[in-house]
Amino acid sequence: MIRIGMSSTCVYPLPLEDSFRLAKLAGYDGLEVMVTRDEATQDAAVLAALSERYSLPIFSIHAPVLLLTHFVWGRDPRVKLEKSAVLAAEVGASTVVVHPPFRWQAGYAEDFLDIVRELTTSTGLEIAVENMFPWKIGGRGVKAYSPGWDTTRMDCEAVTLDFSHCALSGHDSLAMATALGDRLRHVHLCDGSGSQGDGRVFDEHLLPGRGSEPVAEVLQLLAARDWTGAVVAEVNTRTARNELTRLALLTETLAFAREHTHPVREP
Repeated sequence: MIRIGMSSTCVYPLPLEDSFRLAKLAGYDGLEVMVTRDEATQDAAVLAALSERYSLPIFSIHAPVLLLTHFVWGRDPRVKLEKSAVLAAEVGASTVVVHPPFRWQAGYAEDFLDIVRELTTSTGLEIAVENMFPWKIGGRGVKAYSPGWDTTRMDCEAVTLDFSHCALSGHDSLAMATALGDRLRHVHLCDGSGSQGDGRVFDEHLLPGRGSEPVAEVLQLLAARDWTGAVVAEVNTRTARNELTRLALLTETLAFAREHTHPVREP
């Protein structure tokens, strides 16, 4: 059975411990921790203690790649990625999720794929590069990422598929999953309702099934393959007015994942 985890971003802006507590209450198999300015997300001892307290393994560490984490672990993005790998190893996680570099991250952007390969070899971890989406500024397309936002065109061994990013980019997620084949090693479970071409602006991270992406079909494809990666919920619950509502959203997401990752065998 495919493991279903929950990202700590699902309960943002609540404290990290609430991620473990709510993931446990909802019934998830484990957690992905996004490294943020919250020092608890950067501390292996704290993470290990929370993992033990709630009996939830940490499947993956998401490197600090957001604009809000610009100063976490310094300014060098290579150092951030390397420290994420060290943290992952210390807490027993098998995967580090990382976004492609921005074009203006000179040096790191040019060497990014080599860095990913070197780190994969030296650590034995899967450094899973996440698909992103084109940027528009003032209605005009901007090449924000290098080597790009489309991971199907990247020479990397492991990829994270994010359904919300697929939707915003206008990239069919089932086609992406099929094209990636064995390189697809990690999934961010969510949904999106349309692309920038449809007038969408924001990265929605809807609950699966509430958007337009073929999320169920992708999960069914992975189940049929006896896929061994992890599916990690990364949904936006910020509109929840109380804990019961937030927990219901997380439980709905998990139920969707369980339903569509249950392997169907031929008679």
